[in-house]
Amino acid sequence: MLAIKKFIILLFLLVPLSALGKGVYMTPNEFLAEVFPPSQALMTSLWLNNEIRASAKQILNHAYPGLRIRYWHSSVEGHQRTAWIMNEVGKTRPITIGISIVGGHIERVRILEFRESRGAEVRMAFFTRQFIGLTLHQNGRQLSDNIDGITGATLSVSAVKKAARFALYLHQLVATDKAQTDEQQLIQP
Repeated sequence: MLAIKKFIILLFLLVPLSALGKGVYMTPNEFLAEVFPPSQALMTSLWLNNEIRASAKQILNHAYPGLRIRYWHSSVEGHQRTAWIMNEVGKTRPITIGISIVGGHIERVRILEFRESRGAEVRMAFFTRQFIGLTLHQNGRQLSDNIDGITGATLSVSAVKKAARFALYLHQLVATDKAQTDEQQLIQP
């Protein structure tokens, strides 16, 4: 019996603690329930034209794999709120990230699912709360403030930053389109 306990302890010590960080932390529905009051979110698809694809490649450093991206939106006190759920690869595996934006500012970032063997610290509040209130610089490609890295999680940190920049960029597109559509509706008799 003592030998079995020692074996289990040894096995536990050999498994890196970062491997214990893998898992689902929040489902997409739980994330959306956190972002939007019940039954207020509308799901829409943004079809990616050549201009959006070119911008995605600049922001993500790779081509976006889909033809469209789904997002959820509502209007909050005259500001457009959007929520984006996207996957971005850390080192070798995708990290599922939920990002909500109100009025062009990041409202929250949540790691929904982490699949890598290292870097799971990006799911912690001390890291994700750095994104709150950030916007894109006027160049449209960089965050408005620096994000502190995490030792040993460089690629995971980079993945979350790229997803945040891409979500902000997409939010600007859909918020501008919605404002133009609303303006056209107001002008028409």
